[in-house]
Amino acid sequence: MPFPREQRSLFGEILDWMLAPLLLLWPMSVALTWVVAQEISNRPYDRALGDMSRALAQQMQVVQEAQAARGPNGAQGTPAAPPRSLRFALTASAAELLRADEADTIYYQVLGARGEFLGGDRAIHVPVDDERPVPGQIRYRDDMIGSEPVRVAYLWVAPGPGLNGMPLVQVAETLNKRSQLATEIIKGVILPQFVILPLAVLLVWFALSRGIAPLAELQQRIRRRAADDLSPIDETQAPEEVAPLVRAINDLLARLDRSFAAQKRFLADAAHQLKTPLAGLRTQAEVAQREIDLGERGPEALKRSLQQMALASQRAAHMVNQLLAMARAEDREQVMRRTVPVDMVRLATETVREFVPRALERRIDLGYEGPGADGAAGLPQAVPLVRGHPVLLHELLVNLVDNALHYTPAGGTVTVRLFDDPFGEVVVLQVEDSGPGIPATERELVFQPFYRALGTEVDGSGLGLAIVAEIARQHGASLDLSDTYEAPTAESPTPGARFTLRFARLRVSTPAEASDDPNEVHP
Repeated sequence: MPFPREQRSLFGEILDWMLAPLLLLWPMSVALTWVVAQEISNRPYDRALGDMSRALAQQMQVVQEAQAARGPNGAQGTPAAPPRSLRFALTASAAELLRADEADTIYYQVLGARGEFLGGDRAIHVPVDDERPVPGQIRYRDDMIGSEPVRVAYLWVAPGPGLNGMPLVQVAETLNKRSQLATEIIKGVILPQFVILPLAVLLVWFALSRGIAPLAELQQRIRRRAADDLSPIDETQAPEEVAPLVRAINDLLARLDRSFAAQKRFLADAAHQLKTPLAGLRTQAEVAQREIDLGERGPEALKRSLQQMALASQRAAHMVNQLLAMARAEDREQVMRRTVPVDMVRLATETVREFVPRALERRIDLGYEGPGADGAAGLPQAVPLVRGHPVLLHELLVNLVDNALHYTPAGGTVTVRLFDDPFGEVVVLQVEDSGPGIPATERELVFQPFYRALGTEVDGSGLGLAIVAEIARQHGASLDLSDTYEAPTAESPTPGARFTLRFARLRVSTPAEASDDPNEVHP
């Protein structure tokens, strides 16, 4: 059993979509602030390390070594140029500069032109540069001395005359001051956000509440309306975004107003139609009772009164049955819930059989044309099936045949015809008669409840064709009304009436695939 769908709040939905990006961007903002703070905190201290590197480079001196040149036999020859070397001596001011920092530890290293150690700390690693070093350019890197992270500034010094290679000066510093500065920057940026973020949420909540306030006002205006007030809602008082919803509600109210008006007219007409046979029944009963009391009523007269009373009660019963049929036809939910494959051949032939006694009584030729008419009903290829409500389809055909028999004079013909269209997509059902026909100007009016064609003296309720139109509409069938005969002849002096219905054909290869339950075809 599926769980019922939880009702969602429009306010909560919009609030979630507004706050979710805000709460998602806030951690990203914190991470980005941390990266920027690290970059900002490195700049001043990197500059100081670079200045220290240049200061140490200035403490190196090039010195000459005194040495005589000798010939190949050990004899003293022409004196050669004495070799040169570097010497590093740290002055007291430079040493004081290195020890002036109380928060961090500073390390330095000086290497000669041949990579020999000249002074400082041996623990600093020699940089591995992929590019050719540029003399005098300060470079920076992050490194480790032991287990402690440090920031290193290193400088390749331009070689002096007589020197091969470039000396290297490196200055390293621990990261305490940098971490403190970065923490202060983050505090200065993040801490105000802890105040701004709840305030932003509060402002979003307030703005959203004000934004949907017109919806609440519209709700209250609808709630204050009377139950019978189906007038349209004023669109100008609703927000522009809600205007389509208001128009849809107004359209629904207009359709409800028309439906209620039609129901009121239907009830009024039904009451008027029922009042006539009931009044006649009561009158006949009162007259018969009074004459019996006065002894002025013979058996034959009493029998005629009873016949009139039976006829009036029959009319009232017929009216009630048709009202119930109309109610069933208008129940869309029942129609959609009980649709099954219906064998139209069986439905048509059995309906015709029901009316044979009545047709014989009125001397009317009632016949059927179509599949199964020659006694071969049930052939797999000849059974037209439609999907529909079997009881309502039977009611439709009964009303069409009953209407045809009502208006066809004695000696006339009524034919029920069933066939496929040339393309096999629809099933065509026709009921035609040789009666007076219906004028073209009245062919749309006869499908309205309680309407009866002018110039006819046939007794009826005026509901039969309205029931047919409603059942056809519920089944998605088209309904056409035309003359049976194009021109009057001696055999058919009246145009007659032909009702044609087209149903969508149900694709089933054999009738065995449809239900064999007779209730599906005939009530």
